[in-house]
Amino acid sequence: MIRIQNVSKTFTLHNQSSAVIRVMDGATFNVEHGECVALTGNSGAGKSTLMRLIYGNYLSTSGSIVVGDVDVAQAEPRQIIALRRETLGYVSQFLRVVPRVATLDVVAEPLLSIGVPKDIAFERARDLLTRLNIPQTLWGLSPTTFSGGEQQRVNIARGFAHTYPAMLLDEPTASLDATNRETVLSLIEEAKSRGAAIIGIFHDQPARDRVADREIDVSCFTPERVA
Repeated sequence: MIRIQNVSKTFTLHNQSSAVIRVMDGATFNVEHGECVALTGNSGAGKSTLMRLIYGNYLSTSGSIVVGDVDVAQAEPRQIIALRRETLGYVSQFLRVVPRVATLDVVAEPLLSIGVPKDIAFERARDLLTRLNIPQTLWGLSPTTFSGGEQQRVNIARGFAHTYPAMLLDEPTASLDATNRETVLSLIEEAKSRGAAIIGIFHDQPARDRVADREIDVSCFTPERVA
């Protein structure tokens, strides 16, 4: 489902004498349907960079990143938008939403954007918010007013609303209490059971051991930094 082949990435610092920072070189691996691959490596090894390359936030310097039938490294912006809407979900560490939009609408939006009927979309949103222990009294409020932990759970609910064939998870259990951590791990297991291909960053070792089928040490793709 996800095929990464010989991917490299450099950054040029134009305000620092055009210094070239090589952050990744030769990244190659596949992720099959129903498989969860955990990215490991020390801080600065390039785990988050690789996630952003796969999602299309960064443009790779060379190589291919194929998700389904779309090469993210070569795709047009409209293809990236369609890929994110229909195929590739991303649960980041931070909730980014339009202010003043109600939490229930925020969670239902990924489903509404692909044409799911409103009653089904909002029922799914209500179910996820309930499972993640967001009080019903908050559903009509903007999540920008919530605590950090509540925002994280809304972000997770939104990320799992649509049954994406592929998912990127960046620290999905970070800072969660035991009850909500268990819910998130169950959501990941459910996604795997329906065939989703998942790439995740899990600093929580027990969580990683539970849901990841294998690990990839990203540091093996890290070259010397200054060219």
